[in-house]
Amino acid sequence: MLRASPELKAMIKAAQVAGDGLLQRFGQLGELVARTKSGPADLVSIADEEAERSTREILGKAQPSFGFIGEEGGTTGGSDDAQSWIVDPLDGTTNFLFGTPLWGVNIALAREGEVVAGVTWLPVLREMFVAAKGEGAWLNSEPIRVSTRNRLVDSVLGCGIPFAGKPDHPVFAREMALLSGEVAGIRRTGACSVDMAYVAAGRWDAYWERSLCAWDMAPGIILVREAGGVASSVTGGPVDVHGGNVCVSNGHIQAALVERLNRALEASAS
Repeated sequence: MLRASPELKAMIKAAQVAGDGLLQRFGQLGELVARTKSGPADLVSIADEEAERSTREILGKAQPSFGFIGEEGGTTGGSDDAQSWIVDPLDGTTNFLFGTPLWGVNIALAREGEVVAGVTWLPVLREMFVAAKGEGAWLNSEPIRVSTRNRLVDSVLGCGIPFAGKPDHPVFAREMALLSGEVAGIRRTGACSVDMAYVAAGRWDAYWERSLCAWDMAPGIILVREAGGVASSVTGGPVDVHGGNVCVSNGHIQAALVERLNRALEASAS
């Protein structure tokens, strides 16, 4: 049984409240688009901003001294510099706006730069993924584990595909050329929160993406690790929640996957 700390309980509550509000807005593309971020395909909605406000309020009441790193509102320092909430109030905004159910609320707690607790709530699917350091990973209060497949040819991978305005399109094309003929399948849900949670639950065997922010991947890092998997950078080095990229897997196929990702990067640079 998961022993939820007061901080983790606040994270779960904040995710649920944000998710309830988002469900009322789900699929309202014409009414919700407020602006674009990095380019015309990178949408931000009124719903994102509303969800972050509710999340910030609940977490702030639980631990007002912690810093806050949010996708929409930026970074706010706290009196306790060692600890920060990391929040994506709506991961998978394009899916959300276009009526696709694969989107979620991401909340993590980082201590001295290390993610120590994470929550990914998928409201439409009614799936609550929760992990805390040393407490395992859980889906709707049931323990989860990564898959046991140990060959790329048997594995299904999740990935992020760069859209308009994002870098690394040539690298991604090379990754597909190298990997698609060597695996059982490659999937792209359009939401990092979903893909990383699916690795933790053993639905995917691995996931990687090169252009990410801390709030995209922070909960997924601890979900995968506490479910028995591994997390690194896409080049195989230590994962940095602020490093902009991630590769997670069940551990068995990590070395083989990273080798191909590095080969794709080298080929694209030459």
